[in-house]
Amino acid sequence: MTENPTLPELIDMQIRSTGPMSVATYMGLCLTHPRQGYYKGADPLGAKGDFVTAPEISQMFGELVGFFFANIFQQMGSPKAFTLLELGPGRGTLMADMLRVACRVEGFRDALDLRLFETNPSLIAEQHARLEPYDPKWIDGFDKVGDGPLLVVANEFFDALPIRQFVRGTEGWHERMVGLVDGKRAFGLSPTPIPQSAMPDAIADAEPNAVFEVGLAAGEVTARLARTISAQGGVLLAIDYGYGTTQTGETLQGVRRHAYDDVLASPGETDLSAHVDFEAVGNVAAKAGLAVHPLLGQGQFLTRLGINDRAKALSAANPGSAADIASAKGRLIAPDQMGELFKAFCAASPGLMPPGFTQ
Repeated sequence: MTENPTLPELIDMQIRSTGPMSVATYMGLCLTHPRQGYYKGADPLGAKGDFVTAPEISQMFGELVGFFFANIFQQMGSPKAFTLLELGPGRGTLMADMLRVACRVEGFRDALDLRLFETNPSLIAEQHARLEPYDPKWIDGFDKVGDGPLLVVANEFFDALPIRQFVRGTEGWHERMVGLVDGKRAFGLSPTPIPQSAMPDAIADAEPNAVFEVGLAAGEVTARLARTISAQGGVLLAIDYGYGTTQTGETLQGVRRHAYDDVLASPGETDLSAHVDFEAVGNVAAKAGLAVHPLLGQGQFLTRLGINDRAKALSAANPGSAADIASAKGRLIAPDQMGELFKAFCAASPGLMPPGFTQ
């Protein structure tokens, strides 16, 4: 072993020392290892990175989300103080576009306490450059918010939280593990079966070899935020890859330089993600006392918020960019692009009427 082992070497050493690790443990090490995790490295966004997010495609995305939160602020009676928290703010592009719109609403800017949950030093620097006028504060825990209403936005955050995977066998379900075969990382199964009675009713009729993914981390994050929102008022808006009904199916994937990559090949250098079980997330939020609104496709959500009118206005103001604006709108809302693949999830204080989710 080298004096300064790489992340792949550290993972292999841990497997040799303590045996195969769960997929959740593996994902956690790959993405958030304190020194060599994927999200501790350079900026992963944009053409030079590994993926492009909706806020980077068009300002319209952030502007409409800004309208969403400005409307919620007004519905809550324009409180004198509230926390706006973004989970995984990327380069700060989404929040900058949001606040450019939302701060036009009387009282919003003065009441704003902006918090950002981020661990990547490179991205924190970019967020600071874009958002410094709003006096942002970076936090490492979900309890570090004020006493007023809590408004939370999370775009492509939940899909990066570790999941556990289970595979249906003849005697029950077996957890999928990451181990070593001939010195190379490989998937295998725990020999100890988990009884069917311990699994959700929704997958009782699963076929042999079916894969079931469990987002325990997503549930824990949701529970913490939902308890605070339930006590103090507010809303959680999450936009992500996902599905609305608990089901079987493998969605764990690796992306590197805008192409799919083997999830086991390059720990710390490949973005790992899995689709979000929004039914499970919603059940956690509802248990905390929040009203969970019907899940929408991203295209339907943005259309209801007025992306067509916004695109027309932008094109009129910038006629030379009309084709680019139309193309960006298509990427965001077309069913065969991001419109259906991404979902918009909302859990809010009872009595609120979140725009887009309530007609």
